[in-house]
This record gives sequence, structure tokens and C-alpha cells, in this order.
Amino acid sequence: MLSTLGKHIILEMWGCCKDTIDNVEVVKEILVKATESVKATLVDVVCHRFSPYGVTGVAILAESHIAVHTWPEHGYAAADIFICGSAINPRDAASYMTEAFYAKETSFLELKRGDFVSRTPQMAVKS
Repeated sequence: MLSTLGKHIILEMWGCCKDTIDNVEVVKEILVKATESVKATLVDVVCHRFSPYGVTGVAILAESHIAVHTWPEHGYAAADIFICGSAINPRDAASYMTEAFYAKETSFLELKRGDFVSRTPQMAVKS
């Protein structure tokens, strides 16, 4: 039996390219390519552009999800990458997104989810 069901990365990206993170089609493409970069199974991608700026996008995966919310006026994007199982490393998707958004600075938390021993999310890594 697995000790946890998956890993969840909470990713902060600062100094992102404003044109990139404010373009709904580009954000959608980055979600698709982040999924492909880790060989996850894409089920669907939904994105919404807010007015006057900002994009939210979610890639629904067979293995869970990748979501991103952007604030172009601050050059900031926040992503959640939750991958079930141990076959895929969510850090690889985080690295892809960091590069694709041209983030100058990043930090992340990595949580172990579905911990059947402690029954609470366990922080695996903080950077």
C-alpha cells in the first residue's frame, strides 16, 4: 500500500513576462506542454481571461490537475500541480512552467497528499 496518494506543489512565480501570462491561448498552450513534458494524460484544458487582465487555467489530468492563476499587473503567477501516484514528478512540470512564464524568481511548497498514517498533508519540500 502507498504511504501517500500523491504530491502537490504550490508554486509561486515572480517577475513573469506580462504578455505571456495575460494571453489565454499562450497559458493554455503552456498547460498542455507542461502536461506533455511529464508524460501525464491530458483529459481537458479550460482557461478564462479576466477583464481588464489575468488568466486562470486548469488542465484536468488522468493523474489529477495543473492549475494556474495570473496577475499580469504584478508579473505574478500562482500554480498548483497535484499528481497522484509516484510515476510522475510534479517538480518537472513546475520547472517547465517556470521557464515558459519567464519567471525571474520562484518558490514552492511540496506536500504529500493522502497520508494514511498521519491523516494530514505533510510538507515534503519548501524552497
